[in-house]
This record gives sequence, C-alpha cells and structure tokens, in this order.
Amino acid sequence: MSAALWIQNSTRAEVERVLDARLAEAATMVSSLISDHRIEVARAGGAPVPVPMPAPSGYSRQLSCQIWSLDGTMVGRSGGAPEAELTGSGQEGYSVSIVDGEPWRVYTVVNPELGVRVMVGDSLAVRDRLVRDVLEGLLLPAAVILPILAALIWISVARGLAPLDRLAEALRARAPADLSPLPAGPAPREIRPVRRALDTLFARVAAARDVERDFTTYAAHELKTPLAGLRTQAQVLRMAEDPATRDGALRAIEISVDRTDRMVRQLLELAAVERTEDAIEPTDTAELVAGTLDDLDMLARGRDVTLALTRKDIGHPFETNPFLLRAALRNVVENAILASPPGGRVTVSPLCDDRLLTIVVRDEGQGIPPELRDRVTERFARGRTSGPQGSGLGLSIVASAMERLGGTVVFDASSGQSQVVRLVLPARPPAA
Repeated sequence: MSAALWIQNSTRAEVERVLDARLAEAATMVSSLISDHRIEVARAGGAPVPVPMPAPSGYSRQLSCQIWSLDGTMVGRSGGAPEAELTGSGQEGYSVSIVDGEPWRVYTVVNPELGVRVMVGDSLAVRDRLVRDVLEGLLLPAAVILPILAALIWISVARGLAPLDRLAEALRARAPADLSPLPAGPAPREIRPVRRALDTLFARVAAARDVERDFTTYAAHELKTPLAGLRTQAQVLRMAEDPATRDGALRAIEISVDRTDRMVRQLLELAAVERTEDAIEPTDTAELVAGTLDDLDMLARGRDVTLALTRKDIGHPFETNPFLLRAALRNVVENAILASPPGGRVTVSPLCDDRLLTIVVRDEGQGIPPELRDRVTERFARGRTSGPQGSGLGLSIVASAMERLGGTVVFDASSGQSQVVRLVLPARPPAA
C-alpha cells in the first residue's frame, strides 16, 4: 500500500511537471507565431480566428488555447476550446480556474506589443485520467508479477533453510547423553560453520563431563579411604584394652579426620575457584600474602615448621582477583608445610616489577619427583612421598586459580632437598 501511494504521488508530480512545461511552451510558441504574423488575430468586432493546436489520439482536448485582447475581447481560440475565458487572472504564469464547472490548469503569456494575452490550458480531469492510465500500466503488471516473485522467494528461502531444518531435527532426535560429532555428509557451505561449532561444543561438553565424572569417582574413592580407616580404628579402639593401643587408634582417627576435613575443604575450594567470576579489583598483595601466612601459622606450628616472609613491602596495589590469588597461595604454602620435615622452614618471597608479580615459595622437603612433575597439577595426583594428609587436590586448585588470573605456576627442578614454586602473574596497576 505504501509503495502504491508513493508511486501514485511521484507519478502525478512528474506528469504534472511535464504537462506544465508543455503548457508554457505552447503559450510561448503561440505568442511568437502571433508576433511573426504567422497566426492572424481577429480585428475588432470580428469573429475569433481559429488557432491550430495538436490533439494526439487518446488525449482529447489535450491543450486548449485562447487569445484575448487586453480590453477583454476574444480574438482567437483553438478548436474545442471553451468559449468562457480560461482564467480571469490578469497575471502571467500558471493558475487554476473553473471553466463550465470543470477545473483547468492554465498558463498565460502577455504580448504587450500586440496587446493580447495568450492562454493555454488543459483540464485537470484529463490529467487525472492520464495519471490513472500510467498507474494502471505500472501496477497491473506488478500485481501479476509480485505474487509470482513472492512464491519464488518463498521456495528459495524454504530450500535454503531446509539444511537447517534437517540439522534441527537431527539434534532433537539425539539422546541427551549423545555428545558424538554430527554425522558426516554433504552440507551447504553456509551450514558448515554451524556444524563445526556444534561439534566443537559437543567435544568440550564431553570433555567437561568426563572430567566431572572422573572427579566424582576419584573424590568418592579418596573419601572412602579415610572413612574406612576411621571405621577400622574405631573398631580397634572399642576392642583394645591396652592404653597404648587405644592412644594409637585415637591418633589414627585424628589423622583420618584431618585428612577428610582437608579433602572436603579443598573440594569446596576447587568448586569455588572454578565458578567464581573473573572480577578484578585493586588488591594490596602484601597484606594478602601476610594474611594467608597468618591463617596457616597454626598448621605450621603443629608440624614444627617455621613460616618466613622475606619481603613485606611489595609496592603499589595491583588489579587482581583476591579470592583466586589467595586460594593459589594458600594451597602452595600448605603443601610446602606438609612436605617440610619437623624443624624445617618455608620461605615466601613476593617480588614485583613493572611487568610481573612473582610470589616464590620455598620449602625444605624432598621436592616433586621427576616422574610426577608433568602431571603434578592433575586432580588427585600424588607421589610416593606424599604425607597421609595429602589429597592430590592442592596443586590442581593452584593451577586452576592461576589460569583464571591469566598467570602461571612454575615448579623449579628439585635437588631432592627443597622445592621452589613460583606464582607468576602480570602486574596490572589499578586504573587511575
């Protein structure tokens, strides 16, 4: 509808512009012919002289011409022109008038040398019919072609979307647990990126599901071991009459409870690290390091291990996630404490420059065995020298937290007498 109205208005404007130009040309031409005496006008009191005006077929009374003397006498007119004056306007140029109850568009030229006014006009009803004929010539073919064009577009779009429909149907028919790649086969070029993206998504979800399944299995297994030990020691405690045996059973129960408590805490911490948001904020890393060591001081004292902070003034705060950084540092230091012998020393050395923040943790334990170095950050990975409280989760928490921070965890080669772990992350000064 809007297109039809636009076509009608633009066509009318163009037709009227052309017809107005023809009115002006015809009136100017007649005035010139009169000046050249190629058209004679009537003498005073005589009958009006016929003025030749072309009238093409199909456009009857296309132009009507009248010649009036300046004193108000008609001295000439074309065939078919009305006898009434075309316009009462005494000015040159365009005007609209009503002649015999019909609206006319008129152009007037005044020839002062001969004392006449030349009026050339055409009926607006004829103009309307001409515009209507033009619109019919445009819209009728369009009315026939547009449905055909719409049908062709509908068929083309339907054929283009058919591969997507088949893909959607294949996805709906898949079992929820089916994460295998989509069946191979020919596919339009436009669909191939979607298929590749879906296959990649399936692979990632399958990998995540396998990790979670292994995590659940390993966690259940690792929790089962200390719980079984608790049950056994409880039975020993109930049946033992020797005080030494009873004390040994109580110590074993205490160790199992501590191990279970640490494992549960680390499982919760690992889940928190993996789901926490990556929001960063200005963090006083010196205070964070000191606070973490304070939290672990009781554990260190209980194992007769000394905690030492070699540098307390790190410099200006850095933009980081304090929860993730604290989780990584806590687990590194806790592992160092558990790995150190009684009377040992764990040294924490924060270092920074314009590019990096590095926290170096050194213990006096036996270090990470070479055969375990490549998979030390895997969940539940433990070496032969791991203590009874080791869960195999601490360093996986460290690796996950540092990855979320955009940093790395580096394990220096061990000489068998100590182990050095470096937490390295980009130093980002807070925004001004």
